[in-house]
This record gives sequence, structure tokens and C-alpha cells, in this order.
Amino acid sequence: MLLWLSEYLVQYYSGFNVFLYITLRTILGALTSLFIALVIGPVLIRYLSRYKVEQTVRDDGPKTHLLKSGTPTMGGLLIIISIAFSTLCWADLSNRYVVIVCLVTLAFALIGYIDDYKKVVRQDPKGLSAKWKYIFQSITGFGAAIVLYSTAVNPVETQLILPFIKIITIDMGWMFIVFTYFVIVGSSNAVNLTDGLDGLAILPTVMVASGLAIFAYASGNVQFSDYLGIPYVPGVGEVCVFLGALVGAGLGFLWFNTYPAQVFMGDIGALALGAALGIVAVVVRQEIVLFIMGGVFVIETVSVILQVTSFKLTGKRIFRMAPLHHHYELKGWPEPRVIVRFWIITFILVLVGLSSLKIR
Repeated sequence: MLLWLSEYLVQYYSGFNVFLYITLRTILGALTSLFIALVIGPVLIRYLSRYKVEQTVRDDGPKTHLLKSGTPTMGGLLIIISIAFSTLCWADLSNRYVVIVCLVTLAFALIGYIDDYKKVVRQDPKGLSAKWKYIFQSITGFGAAIVLYSTAVNPVETQLILPFIKIITIDMGWMFIVFTYFVIVGSSNAVNLTDGLDGLAILPTVMVASGLAIFAYASGNVQFSDYLGIPYVPGVGEVCVFLGALVGAGLGFLWFNTYPAQVFMGDIGALALGAALGIVAVVVRQEIVLFIMGGVFVIETVSVILQVTSFKLTGKRIFRMAPLHHHYELKGWPEPRVIVRFWIITFILVLVGLSSLKIR
């Protein structure tokens, strides 16, 4: 909205041209969402506490988690509101990539909201059944994939780009739809599995989003993309504004979610943020880079798969508990140590992902 206002006011004062730059609007988007999160955070937490929208801690988890019982949840609503308002203010809402990314994020937030609502308000411990959750995720994931495939105007928009390799690309054809579906749904559930400790999921999400923002800006700039040898995707640079809003909202949420947490994200936040990272990686054509930078999410997911598979086949568990962060807790690591070390690993992996910009 403010972008359109700036475009109108340019005819009266040329200084408003500064608001047309993606870099400035990305920074303003981050600051706007951060401000909104910090302002409405205490209000939302009081509201959630008043109406007993509180976390229920599983009995078979680490005993230290019993202290978390009663902490307000569904705090992801704070993130979604901040991102939505900031994006509406500073992004070009006529850009198809921005529209698709926003709709996917909101759709997964709605799925998470229904799940959280059934668990904490209706007191249904099962929440939204796995069957229906998967169906709704699949509808959204396939829907976004089909729209991107049918509206692609350049071959690169449906090609698989290999990081660190400049000359090899794979034309996926209609398999792009299936691949995109798995990236979106897989990323969403991976972040959701990681969201088990105070601040564990949100800061890695912020770091990965920051890394993807650099790829989005470079991919949307014909000179930078040519110099770096990455695919040029016209218009995708505008996604930076959305990612800036996500970073600001994430940092604002971390203010209240840091150990010991005043509020938990809930599925409404975790599913939405994971889907947002997935769909952004698809539109900037860096799905494998997302796999690298989001390595912590990947490891957490793999630990669950291995644990379940091993128990079903052999009756034995590989880890003391899955996801992996619980394994280290049961080994005696204090929660803050687990969190910070996973943050450090994510920081390193994001740098590795960013290095693919130049090592080609």
C-alpha cells in the first residue's frame, strides 16, 4: 500500500523514489514487522493466558519440560500478523511471486491454527488428525506448484539448479509440480518438528530466511545474476520484502520466546514458517540450497524417521528420544546449550549455502 502511495507521490516530489528500491523496502519491512511484534506481543500473551490457551506437555518427554506446562501457545499468530501487515505496507502486491508466497504461508497458518485450536481450546489431544492435516497440506502444496508451473514464462523457472555447479541444470518438466510439493510440505513439517525448545526453531528460520533473501535479490537482478552465474528470474527480487518482514517478525517473536519462553509458537507459526521457506526456495530456484542452510531442520526430521523405522523393524530405538534435540536433553545437556549449539550449526550451514553464490 505504501509502495503505491510512493509511486503516486513521486510526481510531486522525486525524493519518494527512494521507496521504490527493494533494498530499502526490505529493511523497512523488517523494522515494521519487528515493531509490530514487540508492541502487540505482550497484549497477545496476556490474551492467551487469560483464555487458557496454554501448552500441554507430553508425559514421556524430558522431565524439565514439565515446568513449561501452562505457558501460552499459538504465539505464531503474532508472527503471521506482523508479516502480513508489513508485507501489505511495503511489498508490490501485483507481483505474482509475492502473492503466491503470501497465500501459501497463510494457508499453512490456517492449517496450524485449526490444529492448535482443537488441541488447546477444544481440549482434543489429537488436534487435527494426521490424515486431514496431510490432505490440507497436499492441496495447498500441489495448488502452489501447479500455479507456478502453469504461469512460468522462462525455462529456468522449472529447472533444478545445482549449487556449486555452474553449467549443469536439470529440466524437470511436469515433475517440477511433484518436486515443489515435497519441498513445501517437507519444509513445513521439518520446521514443525524442530519447534520443541525455546527459540530453537525461530532463529534458524530467521537465519535461513536472511540467506534466501540474498539469493532472491541476486536472482531478481539481471546484472548480479549474470555475474554470479545464478538463474535470472524476473520479478523474484520483490520476495525480499516478504523475507524482510519474516525476519523482523521472527526476531520480535524471539524476544518473548527466548529461554525461558513466555509464549510458544504452536503449529500456526511452525507450519506457516516452514512452508514460507519452502515456497521461497522454489521461486528463487534454490531448493537444494534450502536443504543445506536448513540442515538442522533436515537432521531433526531424519532423526524422527530413523527412530520410527528402527523401532518398527527391530523394536529398538536409535536415539534416547526423537526429534534429535530431545536426545541431547536426555543425555544431560541443559536446554540453552542444545538451543545455542543448534543455532551455531545453522549459522555455519547458512554461510555454506551462501558460498555457492561464488563457488560455481
